Amino acid sequence: MKQVMKKNQIIVTVLFALVLLVSSCVTTRYERPDDIKSAELYRDNTSTDTTSMADLEWKKLFSDPILQDLIEKGLANNLNLKQAVERINISQAYLKQSKMAFLPSLQLDLTSTDAKQSERAVNAPPGLLQLTTHTNRIQLGTSWEADIWGKLRSAKRGAIAGMLQSDASKRAVQTQLIVDIANAYYNLLAFDKQLKVTQETIELRRKQVETLTALQESGKVTSAEVLQSQANLYAAEVMVPELQNKIWQAENLLNYMLARGPEQIARGTLDEQVLYTDLRLGVSSQLLKNRPDVQAAEYAFAAAFENTNVAKTYFYPSLTLTANGGFAAFKIQEIFSRSLFYNIIGGLTQPIFNRGQNKARLRTAKADQQIAFYKFQDVILRSGMEVSNALYAFQNATERERIRNQQIQSLTIAVENTQELLSNRKETNYTDVLSSEQNLIAAQMSGINDKLDQLQSVVNLYRALGGGWK
Repeated sequence: MKQVMKKNQIIVTVLFALVLLVSSCVTTRYERPDDIKSAELYRDNTSTDTTSMADLEWKKLFSDPILQDLIEKGLANNLNLKQAVERINISQAYLKQSKMAFLPSLQLDLTSTDAKQSERAVNAPPGLLQLTTHTNRIQLGTSWEADIWGKLRSAKRGAIAGMLQSDASKRAVQTQLIVDIANAYYNLLAFDKQLKVTQETIELRRKQVETLTALQESGKVTSAEVLQSQANLYAAEVMVPELQNKIWQAENLLNYMLARGPEQIARGTLDEQVLYTDLRLGVSSQLLKNRPDVQAAEYAFAAAFENTNVAKTYFYPSLTLTANGGFAAFKIQEIFSRSLFYNIIGGLTQPIFNRGQNKARLRTAKADQQIAFYKFQDVILRSGMEVSNALYAFQNATERERIRNQQIQSLTIAVENTQELLSNRKETNYTDVLSSEQNLIAAQMSGINDKLDQLQSVVNLYRALGGGWK
């Protein structure tokens, strides 16, 4: 007898080992693909320094306390960010559900049945007798599926990847929100300065109209030149409502991102902004851990990988254990004193013909996994492009600002000289003054845009590297 038991134990052990061996071939653990391209993605940058401005806290990037306050309010109240938090809650619920799948199910049934049937009486005149039975039943049932092939484990790992994807997506929303608030704030300051330059130009041109009108009365200028100066004044004045409309919309946009009603935005000036210039990129492979959207793309790929694992398990038999038991009686008051019953069933189900559902499920899962892989690679490549573009935009804007300052200096002197010549009526006319003034205001407006581009390119580079969530 002991030999038989020992033999049975050996057989069971061998079978269990075979099951584990086969199951390890059915589902596999996720590993990052070797063919993902993440190195040398920054154009014209061969540095091996791993120091990155992505590790910088956002408050250190923005020195303006008003901007800092706006960002803090946005992080606390923005509705898109709150939606992202709720999506994390949803993914956590799915994760908890996947963990509970390892446990057996349990259900309670309470039934009361009336049954009637007809029976011909023995040795009785032709006819039918109605037999009625009444049964009360209380039953507990349970069912448990053995995770032989790793289906439940893969589903759990997929749920974990889904939760991490939701968390990474939330951080991506946060970094984008910081960038959007900062860029909208800088836009607002640029519009303010353009309005200031325009108003200063209007005051200057009003004085010119007065001067030319006086010169016309003394016969030194023509009426055509006076009319031209008036038209030049109107051209400057019409820019005011255009800029005011842009300021209005910029304020409304900021209020929207802060999830509040429209109101005036307290703010500093463009000239007060301190430009952050320690622009360290690190190496492009750091995008895998620094950029939340890259992380989210990888978690999505991992979840698709686990879904493929689950699809594979449907081709193998499933082992399910079910049990139920309870009490049954004809009278409710006797239900706990009579008719105790129970049964235990173990079932092994092997799919043979399922109308192509299992094959379709696997093909679909593999295609989804490949799409997720392409998406993962696409996000990484786009990240490298965004870093390269943002850095070049900063360098380009800096060079433009340097040249623009020289242009403005020259044009300022030219305007002063032509105005002096016009006042003395020497070798010039108002057309020369108008031309030099128009060139000056255009250069001043472009200079404001150069400063704006510098500020915004730094912010965009910070986000492109993955800053803003640490």
